[in-house]
Amino acid sequence: MRAAVLAAFLLCFAGPAGAAADAVSLELGGGDDRTTLVRIGLQWQWDKRWLERGAWHLGAYWDVQFGYWKNGEEVGDFSVTPVFRYQRSGSGWQPYVEGAIGFHLVTDVRVSRWRRFSTSFQFGDHLGVGVQDGRHDWSLRLQHISNGGIARPNPGINFLLLRYQHSLD
Repeated sequence: MRAAVLAAFLLCFAGPAGAAADAVSLELGGGDDRTTLVRIGLQWQWDKRWLERGAWHLGAYWDVQFGYWKNGEEVGDFSVTPVFRYQRSGSGWQPYVEGAIGFHLVTDVRVSRWRRFSTSFQFGDHLGVGVQDGRHDWSLRLQHISNGGIARPNPGINFLLLRYQHSLD
């Protein structure tokens, strides 16, 4: 477990292609079976914009996170996720919606007394809504984590997450 935590920490600060992170985040939430979750993460913006229509555009970023779940069992969670965000451009309050599908590695397949995954490798998808104002970003996310049917059992787990992200530039 210590090696996994150290590897996740080092990867977070190395980032995609060794670039410095653009933002840091904190997520808090709860899920099925009264599971609590806390995650820290780093984000790297893509230098791309698509579907520019008036004051709106589609952008994307990498989200690398390390999390901790607890419900009788304690589970570490390391994830790498490309996130796509449709948001308003400009200054002031910028509302957005976002969606993503990424990869998760969990340190234990037993995530609660009632829920057991068949593999440590999991997929995580989320839908979120939020608002960005300058360097501050607040959102609410619904996330589902499961192995996508690659092995049985595949009970999955759902989370409702409150997220704060702070831009470093």
